[in-house]
Amino acid sequence: MARERRRGRRGRRKVCNFCIDKVTQVDYKEVGRLRRYLSERGKILPRRISGNCARHQRQMTVAIKRARQVALLPYTAE
Repeated sequence: MARERRRGRRGRRKVCNFCIDKVTQVDYKEVGRLRRYLSERGKILPRRISGNCARHQRQMTVAIKRARQVALLPYTAE
């Protein structure tokens, strides 16, 4: 860990956007919000990249899968 600090690799800790907005339950109908957590290939971004906390990351994953099921979000890239 000391080596990482010397090289300057240690950046700022990402904060969960859902916690900032005080979201208790992630809704699958909020397509605009969920689209930010998809890569350009249509994959769900992991926690270390998105910066979500564990609880909201799980809720977001389920919401994205539900939105895909009802054709609100794509499974793959267009």
